[in-house]
Amino acid sequence: MGTAVELNRFLAGVERRAFRQAAFAVRDDQAALDIVQDSMLKLADKYANAPVEEWPLLFQRIMQNTIRDYYRRQKVRNFWVTTLSIFTPGADDEDDEPLEHTQATAEHEDPMNVLSASKNLAAIQEAIEKLPARQREAFVLRYWEEMDIAETAVVMGCSEGSVKTHCSRAVRALAAMLQEKGIHDE
Repeated sequence: MGTAVELNRFLAGVERRAFRQAAFAVRDDQAALDIVQDSMLKLADKYANAPVEEWPLLFQRIMQNTIRDYYRRQKVRNFWVTTLSIFTPGADDEDDEPLEHTQATAEHEDPMNVLSASKNLAAIQEAIEKLPARQREAFVLRYWEEMDIAETAVVMGCSEGSVKTHCSRAVRALAAMLQEKGIHDE
């Protein structure tokens, strides 16, 4: 069993290598810092009482899972940003809500584009509403509210694995429903 001093020493010793590894994996220094920090917190939270000799392998496994989570989240987020970007052509403000932006730009757009965007918006909203409650909740918390898996699990009162399952099922169901309506990522 490790002590707090041993854990601090271990984390200080792996910090730089872990950052380089994460930075190479995600090609974004800020995201890499977040990944390393999240991995260290998970190790300290869940495995501080594990034998010291197990920490290196546990930390690597945690970090690899955190990197995979980052890529999963980015893939899904990029899909929805791309899909919803049809509603906000030329919008540079990242704080804008895509669904709220549609009406604000309507008076400056070509009427046919506005009609098409309106129909797509309605299809997306309808698809989200058709999701089972837990899938809809997980999807909205993760990809619209940008909560991480742990935060979403706390809010939903379930395990992190359940959050991942709900999100995965929601994304597949939404993609299928939207594809049926002719809306897809190109």
